[in-house]
Amino acid sequence: CPPANQERFASGKLVTVQFHPSAQVVMTAGHDRSVSLFQVKNFSLNPKIQSIYLESFPIYKAHFSVDGEQVIATGTHHSMFFVYDMMAGSIIPIPKVRGVEEKFLRNFELSPDGSLMLLIGTSGYLHLLSMKTKELISTMKVNGRCTASAFTPDSSKIYSYSKEGEVFIWDVRSRKCLHRFEDEGSLEGKCIAVSKNNQYVACGSSSGVVNLYTTDVCLKEIHPKPVKAIMNLVTSATCVTFNPTTEILAVASRDTDEAVKLV
Repeated sequence: CPPANQERFASGKLVTVQFHPSAQVVMTAGHDRSVSLFQVKNFSLNPKIQSIYLESFPIYKAHFSVDGEQVIATGTHHSMFFVYDMMAGSIIPIPKVRGVEEKFLRNFELSPDGSLMLLIGTSGYLHLLSMKTKELISTMKVNGRCTASAFTPDSSKIYSYSKEGEVFIWDVRSRKCLHRFEDEGSLEGKCIAVSKNNQYVACGSSSGVVNLYTTDVCLKEIHPKPVKAIMNLVTSATCVTFNPTTEILAVASRDTDEAVKLV
């Protein structure tokens, strides 16, 4: 396969590579302050559809909206974020979300039903925004610092992983904490994923260990036993994700080259 972005290589580190939810399009975004879209065609050429440049805004994370009509992009050192409306071809800055007092807004998650955006703030704060209006609905708080969060496939719950290795399970409707459990042996929580069939939760920590749990155990026990502890990474686990049919789990570390394992 040729490089997906061969018509426009990024001049800085790439932080996001994502396929469009319904079109034959791949997006790249990164520290060179740009978001680029490429058509995924055959194995000879992937033509560039367009690039947008965000002045003095190195991108921390970019993500397609669930309907594929928008790209949300947060910066490395900003309290604002951008929405790129692909239908209108316009870039909309969201300068300040009322009620959200954060110096930096970096990490975020979108609910699978497309209605919500979760901003992962500092000091354990989680801000739930309406995807339609980009306005604050509610704020939740975990003990310690939240490092990663994941929605369940039906968008009814949020799993939030703290730096201290605890996982908090929130009810999206009531914004109440339903349960919390300790990730076994975790010194520092790094990343979390829930499988598409809602059967498993994977928690990756700074030691490189990824623990795989069944969701029913997570909802009942404070010290659940993992179904499997994946020890293949030797550096911090920074990404865990399930394939759509929940048959494969990818675990990866950005701290060393080629540290991607498929389980």
